[in-house]
Amino acid sequence: MDPLAHTLFGATMAEAGLKRKTALATATLIIGANIPDVDGLALLISSDYALWFRRGWTHGILALMIWPFLLTGIMIGVDRLIQKRMQRRNRTRQDPPMRPLMLLGIAFLGVWSHPLLDWLNTYGIRLLMPFNDTWFYGDTLFIVDPWFWLLAGAGVVLARSNSWIGISGWIVLGTAATALVTTADVVPLFLKVIWLTGLIAIVIVRWSGRHHGATQPITFTLLALLLLYIAFMITGSKLTALYARAQFSEKEIEIKQVMANPLPARLLLRTGIAASENHYYRFRINWMRPGSFETIGEPIPIVEPDDIIEAALNSSDVRGLRNWIRFPYYEVQQLDDGWKVFIRDLRYVHPEEELEADIGLAVVELDDELEVRSVQ
Repeated sequence: MDPLAHTLFGATMAEAGLKRKTALATATLIIGANIPDVDGLALLISSDYALWFRRGWTHGILALMIWPFLLTGIMIGVDRLIQKRMQRRNRTRQDPPMRPLMLLGIAFLGVWSHPLLDWLNTYGIRLLMPFNDTWFYGDTLFIVDPWFWLLAGAGVVLARSNSWIGISGWIVLGTAATALVTTADVVPLFLKVIWLTGLIAIVIVRWSGRHHGATQPITFTLLALLLLYIAFMITGSKLTALYARAQFSEKEIEIKQVMANPLPARLLLRTGIAASENHYYRFRINWMRPGSFETIGEPIPIVEPDDIIEAALNSSDVRGLRNWIRFPYYEVQQLDDGWKVFIRDLRYVHPEEELEADIGLAVVELDDELEVRSVQ
């Protein structure tokens, strides 16, 4: 999921009651909910290196056991510094006292929320790193989900908008999110209206003051609704995969792998890819109406790598893509003095689309001796 989703989820858990359990609970939850993404620094090296490194070591089981202890130790140290400063100023603390074991449990909740949310999308996560680099996919939520933002953010906005600085920050964030949702062509008009209605409802409740003294139960209820929403979306993806296998089975096509692809803001619609021994099949469906299942385009032949493709895949500049790719499709074009190899992941790039993609595509040029000349 995106950093905003992780942050709001951590903040929502805090406002739902956990912030009252121990000192620095809110900070611990928010930092813990984001800390595995420290591997995002890999983008500073290259996008391919990021594919090779991201959602691996820092998201794997070993790191997930270490992060909470490390975070708890840092927070206890911060709390001691805060207490010393307050003592020098003859102040008494207003927040709950520091409870190290409680803080450790909260740190585990924050840290472990991160891989669980990342698992929900189609990008994948290597939960068993560093012992095993197998990718796991939830195929449940689009990586940027506005309904997740709305449910996770509403309670936090009500609880954290008591100052003009806080209000201004939420206005900026809400405006940016609204611009993203309302200008997206893939989001239909009626869903944009629902989004705007939800924002207006938050504003009305905030300015009416009716939330005072009830932010914790409101946020707890919204958190429960968010978890129900996730469960609903998981059900949709599981049924989509089930229906796809059944449809292809009727055509006597044995499917080895299915991906149900969630669409931005669309609760009921899924596109997807089904892989047989020899072909990929693209499809779409409204999972509430199994009869709406239909294939998209012609079957795409699965191309086994030959010497030319292997030479391209062995380039150090596509090491990350080769490790991360889920539905590989290769195309080879002969040049006057070599070869051009297109490496696509059909999750994000399809053969008939323009060869412009931020992720899931590499173009490798080889000379006559199959030596790499360039990588795009």
